[in-house]
Amino acid sequence: MSNASVFLISTLFNLYLMVVILRLWLQLVRADFYNPASQFIVKATHPIVAPLRRFIPSIGSFDTATFVLALAVAALKFITLVMLFGSGNINPLSIVVLALVTVVKEALSLMFWILIIRAILSWVSQGQNPIEYLMYQLTEPFLAPIRRIIPPIGGLDLSVLIAIIALQFIQILLQNTFGLY
Repeated sequence: MSNASVFLISTLFNLYLMVVILRLWLQLVRADFYNPASQFIVKATHPIVAPLRRFIPSIGSFDTATFVLALAVAALKFITLVMLFGSGNINPLSIVVLALVTVVKEALSLMFWILIIRAILSWVSQGQNPIEYLMYQLTEPFLAPIRRIIPPIGGLDLSVLIAIIALQFIQILLQNTFGLY
């Protein structure tokens, strides 16, 4: 198995999976869909999500079609890797479980990086820009409850640090439970 090929295939699938997860996340937090970054995400996923919505209805505010697409992208990643480099049968149950765990892992990883970028931007930003506002909309539903428990101390907001520690803890639990990463 060529490590370079596996890396390239995994990276391409993971990048598109992150875009799909971002679309789902944008809808869950009711972010501004007219933001330029949001428009890119919508346009990159719309050709596949729109036909899926005809058959897979939303459950309340949860876009089931986009979630199914995320699972399909993760499953397709594993199927592709097994078919190209693996030596064995494809177990459908294993693929479904791996796809679900991969979606959760990528969502946690995406949240981690958005929190890091938001923290860095808060130090250097000269004003509001569309990307920064979108990151605020994505992360504020997770940070606000932390701030209610631990308010800023001397002007220092620890909510991002606590959220990052919690995300890392969950990722380590996933790694220990499923052996991924």
